[in-house]
Amino acid sequence: MQEEHVILVNEKDEKIGLMPKMEAHKKAVLHRAFSVFIFNNKDELMLQQRALDKYHSPGLWTNTCCSHQRDGESNIEAGTRRLREEMGFVTSLKEVGAFIYKAPFDNGLTEHEYDHIMVGHYNDEPIVNPDEVASFRWMKLDDVKVDIACHAEEYTEWFKIIFEKFYENINIKADESSSK
Repeated sequence: MQEEHVILVNEKDEKIGLMPKMEAHKKAVLHRAFSVFIFNNKDELMLQQRALDKYHSPGLWTNTCCSHQRDGESNIEAGTRRLREEMGFVTSLKEVGAFIYKAPFDNGLTEHEYDHIMVGHYNDEPIVNPDEVASFRWMKLDDVKVDIACHAEEYTEWFKIIFEKFYENINIKADESSSK
């Protein structure tokens, strides 16, 4: 199986090339990524616990799904694809923001991403892919905020950063999504 490539970008999110995913993480090169947040009618966020054999952040809790866009794929197309692959369902997504972050890991890899944040709405149970996801749970945003404050080590770095930077924006977008 051929290794997946990531889209290298500059700080304006303009494509400047492609690189194998592991190489980009070893070299800490800025690349495009996305994070999906799915809410239900109770204004709860679907959290994912990463599979225990993931190459970084195994077993940690994070947003509903996240990954990297493929060359030629829009942010929404990528989010939709990965939501189906990881969580087993498809729903409409809306992009609500983006930011750059850099997070080194104990295994020598570094996430340096231009991360696009998307929100959507779904009320059923996911059919998780066990190669990607160990478990899932629904939580109110205020409860997530408290849990991160008490148990930060149980959450992925990017999720904590997104949550801190975009809590109000995600909360507003969740309210808009659930009112539809």
